[in-house]
Amino acid sequence: MRIALSSLSIAATLIAAPAFAEFSKVDDQSEFMELISGKELRRPFVNLEVTPDGSISGYGAAWPVTGNWTWRDGYFCRDIFWGGDPLGYNCQEVQATEDRIRFTSDRGAGDSAEFRLR
Repeated sequence: MRIALSSLSIAATLIAAPAFAEFSKVDDQSEFMELISGKELRRPFVNLEVTPDGSISGYGAAWPVTGNWTWRDGYFCRDIFWGGDPLGYNCQEVQATEDRIRFTSDRGAGDSAEFRLR
């Protein structure tokens, strides 16, 4: 009887578990703007604002982050400074889901960083 109740309990949990949405590629600037307008991009120790006028500001591990961005050929291209040090120019693939956004460096071939949209 306990095995049947345990199995039933596990099955109910699996059925009730939320479905995780898949990330989809963001191909154009207007779609990107809809995602980020009025929101902050957050991850542990990082809080950024990417504005429609092409600026980037915020903090990463208590140091200021500043920079600029443009949309070029389907990619988010940014030039940023962290604590005054240049991190350089890089064009990144953008993917999004309901409340998350992922940037992958080197036009989708490099490292990724995922942020919550708040």
